Amino acid sequence: MRLIVLSLLIFQFSFAQQEYKHEVYFETDKFDIPETEHNRLILFLSKVVKLDINKIQIYGFCDDRGSEHYNKALSEKRAETIKNVFSVNEISSDLITNVDGKGEILLKIVDSKNVDKIRGLNRKVEITVIENKEKKQSTLKEKKEGDFNGLLAENLKKGDKFLLENILFKTGYTFLMPESKPVLNQLAETLKQRTDFKFSIQGHVCCTENSRDAVDRRTKKRNLSLARAKYIYDYLVKKGIDKNRMNYVGMRRKFPLGGDPKFDRRVEIVITYINKI
Repeated sequence: MRLIVLSLLIFQFSFAQQEYKHEVYFETDKFDIPETEHNRLILFLSKVVKLDINKIQIYGFCDDRGSEHYNKALSEKRAETIKNVFSVNEISSDLITNVDGKGEILLKIVDSKNVDKIRGLNRKVEITVIENKEKKQSTLKEKKEGDFNGLLAENLKKGDKFLLENILFKTGYTFLMPESKPVLNQLAETLKQRTDFKFSIQGHVCCTENSRDAVDRRTKKRNLSLARAKYIYDYLVKKGIDKNRMNYVGMRRKFPLGGDPKFDRRVEIVITYINKI
């Protein structure tokens, strides 16, 4: 099977070095995230995912009730829960350098009326996101807007795969960045020039564990690879490509490319049929 890479736009962003902190609070004896806390966490992730992240540290804590052994185990489960949220939202586990449970935080009573409030603040996970120390210079590298000659080749055959490299989906969403629209427009024009084949649009995601799909932050469904493939499908239909020529499928994270996780946040086109008459 041949793999043809279709050129897109590649960006580097520059941010000042800084630490970003967030705390997630839990109910007594629980390690699942309350809905309001989950929404706060997703909002935090939507901001830090744009950074050039150096490392992420996650530490879990408990209040002072319960045995030392029990509190240690519960704090570890809380930390792991947060790590899993990072994973399903396309943030690479390779960036997470510390995931640990610190056990209980001793109660410091200032006013006995505030005991429940203080304990509530101690049932938490602390998250620290640290940017890369070396500040990068902002650059924009533009390749040819789309070399789709492979789709016009005379020796095109069933099974040929075309990788839309760095297709610039917004992390955790199906939305394409505006810079990718000209490339898709050129792809549509190429598909109009040659109509003797059918193809499948395959969506992929990065960073999840156990080959699972990522969560679409807009719908909160764990089908982001499928949703991204459908986005491309719908886009091509609007551009006049016959829907009978194509289908779409979500590949989850079954075929990671290795290297930088952003390359797994991708869409591929696979030739499924070609008319040789």
